[in-house]
Amino acid sequence: MLPPVIAGVDGSAESLAAAEWAAREAVRRDLPLRLVHAWNWHPRQEDGEIATAAQRHLAQRSLRQAEDRIRRTCSAVKLDQEQVEGPATAALLKAAEQAALLVVGSRGLSGFTGFLVGSVALGVVAGAGRPVVLVRAGEEAADEHLPDDDGAGSTRTGYRDVVLGIDLADPCDEVIEFAFEEARLRRSRLKVVHAWQQPSPIGLGSGDIGLVNRPDRAEEWLGFLTAVLQVWREKYPGVQVVETVTEGRAASVLVRAASGASLLVVGRRRTGRPTAPRTGPVAHAAIHHVGCPVAVVPHD
Repeated sequence: MLPPVIAGVDGSAESLAAAEWAAREAVRRDLPLRLVHAWNWHPRQEDGEIATAAQRHLAQRSLRQAEDRIRRTCSAVKLDQEQVEGPATAALLKAAEQAALLVVGSRGLSGFTGFLVGSVALGVVAGAGRPVVLVRAGEEAADEHLPDDDGAGSTRTGYRDVVLGIDLADPCDEVIEFAFEEARLRRSRLKVVHAWQQPSPIGLGSGDIGLVNRPDRAEEWLGFLTAVLQVWREKYPGVQVVETVTEGRAASVLVRAASGASLLVVGRRRTGRPTAPRTGPVAHAAIHHVGCPVAVVPHD
């Protein structure tokens, strides 16, 4: 049995947008879609059965709402649904173990021109062993595509770029392959971005001080990036790759690079400590400040 794309659904606008995005992704991958609603029952002696029935009713209503919306917008997808009991984060993490990809929603813009990411979404991103995609409320199919000749949104135009943020000090095959595959599925360009900073004179040896102001520093990084990607270009000959190296902080560079993209792909290192999951500073900045869907790919 093929592993499904799984979308967490709770009836909110962001989860409905995530479910629709997940449906389109399932069709692109030729995989089934599973909608999952997690409800956390806190039994009380006097009304345990009533509370359980109410929770199940609300769960079914959320799932039905998402399914009806998907049937209208993405009828080709193979769809099923599931209710699970327990804390939402733990339930979705368990579901993700059987998924090709887990998709969850995040809220709209905050007063700090960033996105409000709920505790469930943050917990899932930090702890999942599979790739997780966060989708904003209001995300629509046309947002993945280039505008038409009149500048209007369309689903009949080509896809916007997939953007991959890469750390050349630790390039990870899982993250790179995920980004190439997403670009292949969309027949889009893949824009690979590495951010670099000049080394500080503090801590450099006397023979290294000249490295700080070398004018060809960016060219060296670009050459390294080209070498790292060569094997992936050969594996994905149909994917057009644009390589970019930019001086600056990685988080800021990626936020700018992802403007107008269909998807941003970043990595997250597994900590090896289940009690201390973390997203890392670059992934954290991306999921709070990038407007397009963000895929966070765990790696060792």
